[in-house]
Amino acid sequence: MNVSSGYAHAWESFWEDAPYEPGGVFWDAEPAMTAQQHLAYFEKHFDPGLPLVDLGCGNGTQTRFLAGRYPRVVGIDLAHAAIERARRDDPHGLAGYQQLDAVDTDAVRALHEELGDANVYMRGVLHQCEPADRSRLVDGIATLTGQRGRAFAVELAEAAKGVLMGLAQGPAGPPPKLGAIFAHGIAPGEVHDAAVPGYFTSAGLEVLAEGEEPLRTTEFRPDGARIEVPSRWLVAGLAA
Repeated sequence: MNVSSGYAHAWESFWEDAPYEPGGVFWDAEPAMTAQQHLAYFEKHFDPGLPLVDLGCGNGTQTRFLAGRYPRVVGIDLAHAAIERARRDDPHGLAGYQQLDAVDTDAVRALHEELGDANVYMRGVLHQCEPADRSRLVDGIATLTGQRGRAFAVELAEAAKGVLMGLAQGPAGPPPKLGAIFAHGIAPGEVHDAAVPGYFTSAGLEVLAEGEEPLRTTEFRPDGARIEVPSRWLVAGLAA
């Protein structure tokens, strides 16, 4: 089973219309404020000899950063337009990129057959999924990690709703980069904090570590302060 055609079209059109300049997308912050910060949480749990899958890689900003740290890094995304951008922005081929629907069981199994057990890095994907797809997404992560891999996931916390709604309902309306997300019908969905670990345990994975870390965006408030959105992270995998 695949994601709905409407959902896939929304992401395709978003990436087709998104600005090309660095930081043109709301969540596309520099790795120094994202993946590099996350290394402190997941690096000690990941087997450095395994490949890494950047699930929901978008234009590959974080993928390229992670490529120097694992023997093979593959960015996957639902949108063809995102993968095209990622490839264009990686002229030296630091990483590989594949268009892949992460709730397509057959496609995920095929990727696992190609890579073997892998580590998975996922930033802000689960809350963007339609509710009916969330369990299947995490089941796919369990397939990719297999026996030896581990997964790192960071998702918006419940408290993010108040922050985003406050931004959207401000006197001037939502900031442009946030407004572009709403305009394409992919506004973040609410996932309760307690539900996120439950998706992983239901998929047969153990939560090995968890904590809080704000999502740093590329958008700023009128006073010049960078917009940060409350988020929570976890590392999951089979117990050693």
